[in-house]
Amino acid sequence: QVQLVESGGGLAQPGGSLRLSCAASGRIFRPDDMGWYRQPPGKERELVAVMSSSGSTTYADSVKGRFTISRDNAKDTVNLEMNNLKPEDTAVYYCRHKPLYSTLVSWGRGTQVTVSS
Repeated sequence: QVQLVESGGGLAQPGGSLRLSCAASGRIFRPDDMGWYRQPPGKERELVAVMSSSGSTTYADSVKGRFTISRDNAKDTVNLEMNNLKPEDTAVYYCRHKPLYSTLVSWGRGTQVTVSS
């Protein structure tokens, strides 16, 4: 089992920036995917950005050009740089880990991001 701890959420104004970080610990099998999902109020959880251990990335269309995912395999961390934030980015953001050759998915507890003037 992999433990994930997110940090860096908070309140930002429209057009502002926030940086989320996630630290993983436990038995981490590679190759794997690490990334971010979010759940807006009253909606389903959705993919934001994912990065494989080989460096390939997937972004939701709604965040392309504004959010950047990065990871450090040596430190078992994944980050999400969020720029030009919009009110519709308001959500609980969850860190997620999944080994490539396993169905076992680990989730963090989530961190709140609120974009409001």
